[in-house]
Amino acid sequence: MKAVILAGGLGTRISEESHLKPKPMISVGGRPILWHIMKIFSAHGINDFIICLGYKGYVIKEYFTNYFLHMSDVTFDFSQNQMKVHRQHAEPWHVTLVNTGEHTMTGGRLKRVAAYLPAGEAFCFTYGDGLADIDLTAEIAFHREHGKLATVAAVQAPGRFGALVTKGGRVTGFKEKPPGDGGWINGGFFVLQPEVIALIDGDHSSWEGEPMAKLAAMGQLAAFEHAGFWQPMDTLREKIQLDELWESGRAPWRVWQPEPS
Repeated sequence: MKAVILAGGLGTRISEESHLKPKPMISVGGRPILWHIMKIFSAHGINDFIICLGYKGYVIKEYFTNYFLHMSDVTFDFSQNQMKVHRQHAEPWHVTLVNTGEHTMTGGRLKRVAAYLPAGEAFCFTYGDGLADIDLTAEIAFHREHGKLATVAAVQAPGRFGALVTKGGRVTGFKEKPPGDGGWINGGFFVLQPEVIALIDGDHSSWEGEPMAKLAAMGQLAAFEHAGFWQPMDTLREKIQLDELWESGRAPWRVWQPEPS
């Protein structure tokens, strides 16, 4: 099964870092958030990726070109003009990098990679800036069971502030950043049939706009409710939060086995 990942946006809300690199290449725990997202999919047996490039897409190309150097120990012998890579760790990934335009909208990017998707086969689709401990295997099974054209992971936005627990005007305790108002929102992890691409007009089309609205009106959009961890990386504050979770060993999205030391 293939997974399409959007990695071409400008990331203007985290411009402290995105002025140097595309947002999916901003690091969490020393590795690009794109790597973390791919590891989540890989933990569920999905290792075939189509990555939609745009803004500073060459940075992502260079990362995968030199993946072994990023992930391994290396010795350079300048006297012999030789390089030796130690402890090579190869992911079982097949990665297709597609230039989908610097200013193309999310729907337009998906439409531009249609030729790389097998006809008649469902595929996953997500953004390059969000992490979750979502059970993708269960979402895919849910999608196949209901038979509709599209499934979206419905999540509850993480709360920004701690909450007071009160009784009769008296504070009885505290809740650490509970979920928002209890409503469900688009969590960005989709399972789609290729027919949905026909609902996208072109480069100017935002996937979250008319295509999703059409699917809902047609009764072809199902919601897979995920009540676990979900966190986008839209701001520097959120990047720091994700860094702290990773460094503390409490990253909920780390659903894969650690690499051998």
